[in-house]
Amino acid sequence: MRVIGEDGRVIGVLSRAEALSQAQNAGKDLVEVSPEASPPVAKIVDWGKYNYQRTKQAQKSRAKSKPLDLKQMRVGLKIGAHDLEVKLRKVTGFLEAGHKVKITVIYRGRELAHKELGFKMAERVINDLGDGIVVDQPPQFAGRQLNFVVRRK
Repeated sequence: MRVIGEDGRVIGVLSRAEALSQAQNAGKDLVEVSPEASPPVAKIVDWGKYNYQRTKQAQKSRAKSKPLDLKQMRVGLKIGAHDLEVKLRKVTGFLEAGHKVKITVIYRGRELAHKELGFKMAERVINDLGDGIVVDQPPQFAGRQLNFVVRRK
């Protein structure tokens, strides 16, 4: 295995026993850093300090990453043309901000007898949003609602 010293310089290719004895002489631990490499790479480090730094680095990268929210917009089957335009403007704003949008078409009462109207509404919404979007999840019927997810290209 290739061994890297605590100062970061390469010691060389050593057997496992030699690497362990060098780590013990230094009063440190032998940590396998890259087992897939040929030969595998191990580092002589203080395990507690190494693990602490690795944990802190992971926390820092998690804090800097901004999760993309999944916004939701609910639409009824009997929505008026102007009301739909207003909701689609809001959806467009979400998409421009970089969010994914889950659009839900709600069925009420006897509207469930006409499920195809919901699929037509979903198709209309997708067409009205334009070419700048991608349908991440196609319209799926679940319970009393039809859901689909869109995002920007």
